[in-house]
Amino acid sequence: MEPSGLHPRSLFIDHFMKPFRTLSLLIATLLVGSVSALADVAEDVKSAASKLADAANYSWTATTEIEGGQWTPAPVKGKAIKGGAAVITSERDGTTTTAVLQGTNGVASTDEGWKTAEELRAAAGAGGGGGNRGGMRAGALLRNPLPAASLTKLAEKSKDLKAGEAGVIAGELSDEGAKEFALMGRGGRPGGQTPPEPKNAKGSVQFWLKEGQVQKIRLKVSATMTVNGEDRDMVRTTTWEIRDVGTTTVEVPAEAKKHLGS
Repeated sequence: MEPSGLHPRSLFIDHFMKPFRTLSLLIATLLVGSVSALADVAEDVKSAASKLADAANYSWTATTEIEGGQWTPAPVKGKAIKGGAAVITSERDGTTTTAVLQGTNGVASTDEGWKTAEELRAAAGAGGGGGNRGGMRAGALLRNPLPAASLTKLAEKSKDLKAGEAGVIAGELSDEGAKEFALMGRGGRPGGQTPPEPKNAKGSVQFWLKEGQVQKIRLKVSATMTVNGEDRDMVRTTTWEIRDVGTTTVEVPAEAKKHLGS
């Protein structure tokens, strides 16, 4: 009869497998910890997005770089009040263009006075003032997304977010998010035509947080865009710098108020 207890062969197998069981347990623990850390980082970004969206007011500067482009968009400066107006300005060649957004309404300054987005599209379609550079800049400002709205969408459509040095959180955009942000600022075409869907869209994003508040956002998107029937590769990097949260004041030009009916 075999003596009581484990068979020598079982003892050998147990001794041989023990390190592998320990390693498997360690790997499982690390994986669970990693998933938990990723979830915490994602929640940090969503919390920062909520704080900016709920802020009484804030200011920002947005800069855009287009790789391989023949021109660089002028920096955009803005001030916004929650539930109120947002005033956005851009200066190029000594000329400042101003747009005022109020809810779903908006007007922008042109050489021919303040125009709504609809008036600018109609002028562009008719080959009028909305089609010149001043009108194009005005229309682009009206389509310029506010940082709070962009941050909320980026928080929802980012994946694999990881915390790095100096409070920087970085990740990739989902396929849907990359397509959406590749079209950022495009549109306003005559007849309300929708721009063609971008191809091979990819995107990455970085968030700079301090004490739970967003200080800077950097978005890089690449895609193949169809322009005038031709496919063109585009790489665009947009950086928003947020400041004066809670201490920003906004003054809406009198003429803009008239056109907004406020």
